Amino acid sequence: MDFYTTVLRRSGSYWVGLCLENGLVGQGATKDDAIRKLKEAIECFEEECKKEGDIYHAPISIKELHEFLIVEGKEPVLEEYELRAVYA
Repeated sequence: MDFYTTVLRRSGSYWVGLCLENGLVGQGATKDDAIRKLKEAIECFEEECKKEGDIYHAPISIKELHEFLIVEGKEPVLEEYELRAVYA
C-alpha cells in the first residue's frame, strides 16, 4: 500500500480529490466518496503500470495544481480545501 497526497475541493455540489503524485482525480457527493473514487482510480492505474511497465506518470506541476484550485475563474475559489493522506 502506497501513500498519496490529495487535495480536496468543492466543485458545485460535489467534492473533487486530486492526487498530487499522479494527477488522477475522484469525484463524489461527499469528501469520503471522492476519496473512495480516487483510491479506485489509483489502484486501477497502478495495476496497469505493473502490467504495461512503460506507462508515463509523474507528479502534477505547480501550474496544474493552480488550475485545479482556481477552477474556471481567474481568482482562487473561496471555498473549503483539504489536504489528505490517502493509502491505496
